[in-house]
Amino acid sequence: MISSPAMYGRVCRMVATVAVVAVVAVATGGCGPVTYVGEVTRRASDAVDAARAAQAEQYAPYWWTRAIQYLHKAREVAAHADFQGANRFGRLATEAATQAASDARIAAKDPSKRPRVPAPDAVPSRTTDAPIAPARDLPAPPAKTLPSPPAKTPPAAPAPTKPPRPRPVAPAKDPP
Repeated sequence: MISSPAMYGRVCRMVATVAVVAVVAVATGGCGPVTYVGEVTRRASDAVDAARAAQAEQYAPYWWTRAIQYLHKAREVAAHADFQGANRFGRLATEAATQAASDARIAAKDPSKRPRVPAPDAVPSRTTDAPIAPARDLPAPPAKTLPSPPAKTPPAAPAPTKPPRPRPVAPAKDPP
């Protein structure tokens, strides 16, 4: 029980402070994982599912790949507790998935809007057995051992050299 007016004033100020903090927390829309759950888990995943239903993988491969990669990146960044970055990637995934679904619906109706499919006899731009740089997080493959050089033969005796020729000297002139 509050016995004095001064005590009553302190209690009222504390209650008001708590109420202001609660209102600010609700007004900001939540933070951290709360917003992430709404932005990425619900909106982005639902948009990607809608794009999948519209066959965006076939009719809008660019936007489909972009949406999938942004959603993957959002989940990866959230795993590192960067929820602001995860929300940003979630919004990008949602936008890309929405665009993919829209383009896929248009391409399904109009064949001229479909992406080009390479001819079956076309040569791929990169061969499958070409060397690819390894990922940074994988251990390096074992180094290839070079074959040992052939056994060295002892050096042959140097060929005899001719002694240098003496330089011709001009005859001395006698005084007259």
